[in-house]
Amino acid sequence: MAGAWGRLIGVSLGPGDPGWITRRAWAVLQGPARWAYPVRAAEERSYALEIAERGGLAVPDDAVPLVFPMTRDPAALAEGWARAAAAVAAMLREGRDVAFLVEGDASTYATFGHLARAVRAEAPGVEVETIPGVASFLAAPARVGWPLASQDEAVAVLPGGYSVATVERLLPEVETLVLLKVKPLLEPLLDLLEARGLLASSAFVERAGTPQERVVTDLAGLRGAPVHYLSLLLVRNPR
Repeated sequence: MAGAWGRLIGVSLGPGDPGWITRRAWAVLQGPARWAYPVRAAEERSYALEIAERGGLAVPDDAVPLVFPMTRDPAALAEGWARAAAAVAAMLREGRDVAFLVEGDASTYATFGHLARAVRAEAPGVEVETIPGVASFLAAPARVGWPLASQDEAVAVLPGGYSVATVERLLPEVETLVLLKVKPLLEPLLDLLEARGLLASSAFVERAGTPQERVVTDLAGLRGAPVHYLSLLLVRNPR
């Protein structure tokens, strides 16, 4: 690539506790890279940025919000991605690294992978670094005090958008099932776990590592209760 372009760096911040930010991520955020962070709409707060702020990191004056609209409209999504990629490519063209803040782990169900591909389409050959971090499904069992897996146990992690039928199909196949973003399906999932006798071996974790963290092991109490979209279920199948 002609010219001295900057690097695009995906900076994983973990799911909420700034103490889970790695030394590598911390060093990049205290370095000369220009910050960029995701928001769902203009003027909206960024969850990733809040993690950095709770850690005491000073937000640079030139930090840039990038809008990634929460919609299923393909045209609106394509327009949002193109706009974000063009903005990042323009910053990289100036020769300065861009640190994109990511809640959780940048390689796992994260915006960063899509952004990196879109930026490479704008600027083929641009260097991309991904800094690994703590994913929510790794933090949650630690907060509950359960192992995620032992020895030869199988684990499955389902992102948002799965169906109850998918969960029912996977339950006999694994020792631990992690269900992310459970809010839309919480009631039918509780029905399924109760029918399978798995309520007592399941746990609910909401906003892990934040001041608003909630850990529930008596899942019957969740029926009819409001839950945050950043929530998950851990299901241990004793088989």
